[in-house]
Amino acid sequence: MTDTVQTAGPVDEDVQQEGASAVLTVVFLCFSGMSVALMQTLVIPIQSELPQLLHTSASNASWVVTSTLLAAAVAMPIAGRLADLFGKQRVLVGSAVLMLAGSLVAALGGGLVSVLAGRTLQGLAMGFIPVGISLMREVVPPAMATTAVAAMSATLGVGGAIGLPLAAWIAQDFDWTVLFWVATGLAALVLLGCVFIVPHVHDAHPASLDIVGAVGLAVGLVTTLVGVSKGNDWGWASGQTLGCLAGGVVVLLVWGVYELRRTDPLCDLRVTSRRPVLLTNLAAIAVGFGMMAQAIVFPQLLQSPEETGYGLGQTILAAGLWMAPSGLMMLAFAPVASWLMRTFGAKYALALGGAVLGAGYLVSFFLMSAPWQILLAAIVCSAGVGIGYAAMPTLIMDAVPMAEAGSAVGINALMRSLGTTSASAVMAALLTSQTTDLGGMAIPSESAFHLCFLVAAVAAFVGAALALTIPASRRA
Repeated sequence: MTDTVQTAGPVDEDVQQEGASAVLTVVFLCFSGMSVALMQTLVIPIQSELPQLLHTSASNASWVVTSTLLAAAVAMPIAGRLADLFGKQRVLVGSAVLMLAGSLVAALGGGLVSVLAGRTLQGLAMGFIPVGISLMREVVPPAMATTAVAAMSATLGVGGAIGLPLAAWIAQDFDWTVLFWVATGLAALVLLGCVFIVPHVHDAHPASLDIVGAVGLAVGLVTTLVGVSKGNDWGWASGQTLGCLAGGVVVLLVWGVYELRRTDPLCDLRVTSRRPVLLTNLAAIAVGFGMMAQAIVFPQLLQSPEETGYGLGQTILAAGLWMAPSGLMMLAFAPVASWLMRTFGAKYALALGGAVLGAGYLVSFFLMSAPWQILLAAIVCSAGVGIGYAAMPTLIMDAVPMAEAGSAVGINALMRSLGTTSASAVMAALLTSQTTDLGGMAIPSESAFHLCFLVAAVAAFVGAALALTIPASRRA
């Protein structure tokens, strides 16, 4: 018995688009999603040079990447709730403004403080993706909705994959601030499109905004994720790490009690605790973990020196180019994921995605002696991620009331973010746990890469198993 993919429910016929208008909206939202997601990998190719470029320590410079991830984690659930309250098109415009402002601040400043401020604003723009996903179900025909949602979901991975070689090329041939000027141009296009292309849907559900809940969630998430992301640098047994982890968990527990007592909460935890939503979110953590593991481990293996006997000796730009097709594979599998959901049900599509992702890591365990083999493994992994990411928003939106669709999809995106952040910390710890000495430099050993592949495969298969336990549901 399959779980039925539901349509979004009653939609205003005046705003539901047909034909070319619907296609234009879908194409624009996917382009915008890729542009926003690109911000996450924008500075990774120059991460090792940031201390010198910003005249600061390596520890301070690392926040240029971390600040974006933290801001994105906070923004996604809050942006979803704001979209439910004030309308999705308005929140998309606001997210585009944040991206534009952040890119300009980083491009014009050039110092540590201005770049950190700009990168934080860029991270806050990540709320665009879950809001765009929930809007698609309202404005495109039901026959197109599943494929459109699948394509928009894939942009989270596509933007990051394309961003690596693009940013590496720009950083290699131009001044590093050009990265932020390119981001400024993309943000301007996204803002114009949100105003003139995205339909102005009257989908607001007026209610009071839970500001205390938003602050509590932000503090709890940031504190916890700082502990996770900085654990390798500070030491997992250090007071800083343990204090952040314990403090963040306490704040989130208090926040949860507060939200349960609210009549109009930021996040309705009763809805989130429903079995279909809860299990989908748990699977999202596992699949998100698997997605980020390949983004960290494969490039490092590609760039490891050939003198190790297993390293592939690729430049940063070459490694990014070897990884780029895998990002496009996520988008290419959007119609495949749509067909799987219509034919077998969204939960089986999610389970298949997790299984394919795990199989990709098993392929990489045995095939890691040439760049084309890593490309093959990355493509298999990305196909699994594309299918899994496409299925999750559909499962969420089929299980929650229309008035809470934006918030629920935002929470699901947050769960993926928790998985990716955890993967960054775990993979870094595994890669430094077993090293080989090469000219005084500690290089991850071949066994360390094998261990990373096995851990990522287990996480992916756990996500697939969780998906199979999701019960069929109809919109509340």
